[in-house]
Amino acid sequence: MRPCGLEVADIFRQIGPAYRSEHAASLSRGQTRVMSAIEQCRTVALGGHVEQCDACGHHRISYNSCRNRHCPKCQSFVRDQWLQDRQDELLPVEYFHVVFTLPQEIAAIAFQNKAVVYNILFQATSQTLSTIAADPKHLGAHLGFIAILHTWGQNLLHHPHLHCVVPGGGLSPDSQQWISCKPGFFLPVRVLSRLFRRLFLELLRQAFDGGELQFFNAMEALRNRVAFEKYLGPAANTEWVVYAKPPFGGPKQVLEYLGRYTHRVAISNNRLLSFSDGDVSFAWKDYRHESHSKIMQLDGQEFIRRFLLHVLPSGFQRIRHYGLLANRYREANLVRCRELLAMPAPVATPSEVSLDYRDRYERLTGVSLRECPHCRHGQMIQIEVFLAGTQPRGPPPMDTS
Repeated sequence: MRPCGLEVADIFRQIGPAYRSEHAASLSRGQTRVMSAIEQCRTVALGGHVEQCDACGHHRISYNSCRNRHCPKCQSFVRDQWLQDRQDELLPVEYFHVVFTLPQEIAAIAFQNKAVVYNILFQATSQTLSTIAADPKHLGAHLGFIAILHTWGQNLLHHPHLHCVVPGGGLSPDSQQWISCKPGFFLPVRVLSRLFRRLFLELLRQAFDGGELQFFNAMEALRNRVAFEKYLGPAANTEWVVYAKPPFGGPKQVLEYLGRYTHRVAISNNRLLSFSDGDVSFAWKDYRHESHSKIMQLDGQEFIRRFLLHVLPSGFQRIRHYGLLANRYREANLVRCRELLAMPAPVATPSEVSLDYRDRYERLTGVSLRECPHCRHGQMIQIEVFLAGTQPRGPPPMDTS
């Protein structure tokens, strides 16, 4: 249950215009678009439609969603639909959760070069997992996995890391055998960490040599190759954080996990506690102190600044599939995996595209948008569509959604 009705949109609507005015020179176009989308989400600014119960006459107005991937209100339906697509891809094996984290020095470079460095993070991680898994000393198999980029910590500061969900095994080089991991053990994390560090730094240096990296303000000196190499020195000589969590109990637990991680934004509405006198309070877990639950209070402008740290470059793909699950060969690879694991093929279901959005919503959430919320007997029928920025012509609704 949410502790209050406060939303990120409420904070943006109240102080967003002043924030944009004060920081116009430093805000990117993408950050400005995200702010506007969240402020307008499910308001008259985006238009909507009016429904009426065919039994009791109850009216309901529904405003359109912004559908921005950074909006806390617009992710649940997209997430549920994505999870349903993934359900048929799960195999009857252990699944592991492996996290690859960038050290602070590298995260600072990433902040000024998001698209380039985040792509390097994906590339180095995928090469690391695939290389170590293919080594006969460790597994000797071709893996498949999903990688999900998060750029935040619980305190909303910049903390880029990848969450990888990996089946505990893979296909043999000749695709004639399924090779399983040892029960409860995936791959040695120290080996993963050191290869990840080496591959990442190699790719980062290539990006520097190719003129792909930019440096500003306090980091401007790194444009010089000698200064750049000196800056990388400490990171090149420390252990990078890679860790594997205990394996999931089964496919159902994998889906529950993915549901929590895939379509997250920097902070969800249910973590917000209060917004008064210009300050925002929200719940957070301090992972450096045994995951203790705490309350953080920030000035509203600082809250917005931290939220906007995590706006991704336009078109950037933050969920990616690799190996056996890579898009091009996924279907054929999964057919072969099921054969080797003696797993029946998934039962075909009607195309989601052909369903009305209300049917898709009920199928995914179990909640009916057709049933009248007032009398519980009639059906809600659309009687009017109104355009963005215009008011509905019908009578004031008894309820809003």
